[in-house]
Amino acid sequence: MPASLQEVKRRIVSTKKTGQITSAMQMVSTAKLSQIQKHSVSYQTYAAKIRSVITHLAQSHLLDTASAGSEAKDGKLNTLGMLKQRPVKKTGIVVITSDRGLVGSYNSNVIKQTMDLIKSNGNSKEDVAIIAIGATGAEFFGKRGYDVIYEYRGVKDVPTFREVRPIVEAIVTMYDNQLYDQLFVCYNHFVNTLTSVFRAEKMLPISAENMGEDDLTAPDEDRNYHIEYETEPSKDAILEVILPQYAESLVYGAILDAKTAEHASSSTAMKSASDNAKDLISSLELQYNRARQSAITTEITEITGAQAALD
Repeated sequence: MPASLQEVKRRIVSTKKTGQITSAMQMVSTAKLSQIQKHSVSYQTYAAKIRSVITHLAQSHLLDTASAGSEAKDGKLNTLGMLKQRPVKKTGIVVITSDRGLVGSYNSNVIKQTMDLIKSNGNSKEDVAIIAIGATGAEFFGKRGYDVIYEYRGVKDVPTFREVRPIVEAIVTMYDNQLYDQLFVCYNHFVNTLTSVFRAEKMLPISAENMGEDDLTAPDEDRNYHIEYETEPSKDAILEVILPQYAESLVYGAILDAKTAEHASSSTAMKSASDNAKDLISSLELQYNRARQSAITTEITEITGAQAALD
């Protein structure tokens, strides 16, 4: 068999093996996507309720009258510090990416849009503190000289609420220690299997401005009255319970949403790779058959020519 035929045959075998791998990876990603989507549906109900409570508290100006200047005691987390407003000298950015590749344009889209956000805010490298959730973002910003003050790797395929709590505690503590003066959470929002949209949500400080006009008022709500709450035991005690839940729901929701988009992107990328492998195999088999037919024709011609010479 000619060397060219052997090479084509090796490529066919190799491509078939690659196609089997990508097909298996597509099935795994699709299964993970289905699993996390079921988890997300139930969680969104909880997240919506927490956000509704916070927006109503903001509308009643309860957030404005809380003791945001209080300090942490006995090593406890100063949750009311999340309300503390101060001049913005440094901006914190939570970047949620994957720990691995083979996820299509998922990581590149988050990183590109985050860089655009930094530029649009007029920030230099010295003005930005990066909190990287995922190895890809940590390595990208670290290699380019950004201050990566915190990184978390190894997020589970279906993250648990408990997994997020130490991340939130670290974020709030760093804000309280004035490592940054405002915080954005940047991630890919899952729309459907083929589409994800970049989101940048302002997390800290928590204020009525962060909620947005649409969150504070329902479409048919009469805005000519002022909502008041009676609190027991105190406003600060209520907020010390509600604010951590809100921060946890925001970060956990972003990670859950980002993971959903990651699995969808991985499934789409692996399907595309499998389809390309099939197309390449078809092309190589056609090339192999043509080369083999040409070789056989050449051999027949040589045999016929030799027979004619003998006669």
